[in-house]
Amino acid sequence: MKKKGKILVIDDEPSMQEVLQKLLKDDGYEVVVASSGKDGLFKLEQSGYELVICDVMMPDMSGLQTLEEIKRLDPEQMVIMITAYGSVEDAVNSIKSGAFDYITRPYKNETVLNAVQRAIKQWRLIEENINLRNILKMKYRFENMIGKNKRLQEVFKLILQVAPSKSTILIEGESGTGKELVAIAIHQNSPRANKPLVVVNCGTVPADLLESNLFGHVKGAFTGAISSKKGLFEIANGGSIFFDEIGNINLETQAKLLRVIQEKKFMRLGGVDNIQVDVRIIAATNKNLKEIMERGEFREDLYYRLNVINITLPPLRERKEDIPLLVSHFLQKYCEENKKKLCHITPEAIAYLENYHWPGNVRELENIIERAVVLATTDTIGKELLTDYIINPSITLNYPVQFSFDSHSFKELVNEFERKLILKSLKVTNGVQKRASELLKVKPTTFSEMLKRLDITNR
Repeated sequence: MKKKGKILVIDDEPSMQEVLQKLLKDDGYEVVVASSGKDGLFKLEQSGYELVICDVMMPDMSGLQTLEEIKRLDPEQMVIMITAYGSVEDAVNSIKSGAFDYITRPYKNETVLNAVQRAIKQWRLIEENINLRNILKMKYRFENMIGKNKRLQEVFKLILQVAPSKSTILIEGESGTGKELVAIAIHQNSPRANKPLVVVNCGTVPADLLESNLFGHVKGAFTGAISSKKGLFEIANGGSIFFDEIGNINLETQAKLLRVIQEKKFMRLGGVDNIQVDVRIIAATNKNLKEIMERGEFREDLYYRLNVINITLPPLRERKEDIPLLVSHFLQKYCEENKKKLCHITPEAIAYLENYHWPGNVRELENIIERAVVLATTDTIGKELLTDYIINPSITLNYPVQFSFDSHSFKELVNEFERKLILKSLKVTNGVQKRASELLKVKPTTFSEMLKRLDITNR
């Protein structure tokens, strides 16, 4: 029979060693016993264990001292402490010192087995995440792209296939799915890795500035151009340039971008000389470029030039098996950033995260975990530290109609009511625009237009 896990039992009483050893072996675990804290530490250094079960009351080296030394040697090691009945202080100190759980003596067999099962499950999640992250970082250098989902694994394989080529790549996916991470991985795994990767956020740069940023300008090209300036294409020469949200580029700039792709050359604004460049183009969009193209808002020739190799990222709601891995990764990241002990998350909280539909994808999940870590006062994150709309996805606005008719036109009253509804929706969704638009039952594009029309800044 395949063993369910390897457990080290540290207890100075032979009778208790025997009881625990038999219970755990009968349930399919491999068990090693140690009769003292020092003996346990020695055996722990000689071999790896998914779990350590340690008695608090031991001579020479107490269980709490043993626990602290175990955690010093390996902060990730799962430890369950056995305390005497009614010893609340020992139980609290055990958790503070990093124990996963504690069991009071006398105990029921079922209580022990349930605690053991939960601890080993948590350890395997952490180990799986560490191993996967190390593989991605050391072998593939995929940084924060975490996931075992089949579609995501296919994306990893495709990145490795296409990265060495010079082909233009179009990355498609919803906001927050990690399109920029894919672009970075492609660049890092290409022969251009030692040259610049220049990121252009087409959604935030005004159209009139975008062209100047991309192609540069000569002195006197426009008011304020007091000297010549290199554009991003020149800066990226020999490397890659990543256009994030390329669907926002206007038609005039699209025509100039097409020329660079086709001819590998361009002119600065106000200039007359052609500048030759060798730049790989990587583009990303959360829009359906084909639909925009059919409406005449995106050039057909540019679309087909960009879409030589297509990489489509699955939304988080379609790869929920990756949520525990991502949570573990973000917990470690933000605990380190905030100089806190590595937090653990309860199975109940994980269940809530797995049941949520994640309109903001991985970015939204990261924000939720960062918030939970910052607000946590212990090393355990429960459902109470998750935002309200995760716990209650059917949350409603319940906003009362309150305004004054004095000196207000009908249009002004309607605008004010719209403003209040939008601000309330952003508040209850923690600023996630897509979720707010769903609450108001309007399209995300319509919601974005409403923000602009009412001059609402979402911060």
